[in-house]
Amino acid sequence: MKSSFDRFKQTLFLRLYTFSNIPLIWWVQPSVVDVTANQTVLKIPLTRRTRNHLKVMYFGALAIGAEVVVALKAVDAITKCGHKVDYIFKDFQANFNKRAEGDVHFICAEGEAVEALVAKCLQTGERESQTFHSYAIVPSKNPGEKVAEFSVTLSVKKRK
Repeated sequence: MKSSFDRFKQTLFLRLYTFSNIPLIWWVQPSVVDVTANQTVLKIPLTRRTRNHLKVMYFGALAIGAEVVVALKAVDAITKCGHKVDYIFKDFQANFNKRAEGDVHFICAEGEAVEALVAKCLQTGERESQTFHSYAIVPSKNPGEKVAEFSVTLSVKKRK
């Protein structure tokens, strides 16, 4: 687990980057909870901005969390490699198991695989794609219960 200052720096970077480049992500105010070599945890609070008419997290906000939790690790790997690499998501699948009635934590435990995908892209010089899995929990209600499960396909390519 990284220090609270490291989490603060990562959250600040995420918020500044999304404010200027992807305002919809900034609007839901994601925060970095934890980043390790293999696991990334992101939190999106349940607020007026993110909830639907039933006072649970709107599925659009859940989709944003599912994308960003994988993108955080991709951006980290791209920054470390020192090359310009473009990334985009090709597809998205979700299973919504239960209502998200509180702040939601998104967890992706495939960080090393994301780094390997970026490395493979740099080695081959071609576009590389891989599907990654994540899930969402509401720690204030039941930290062991997955409220949603996601699969996103990340596509990376070295910029020429």
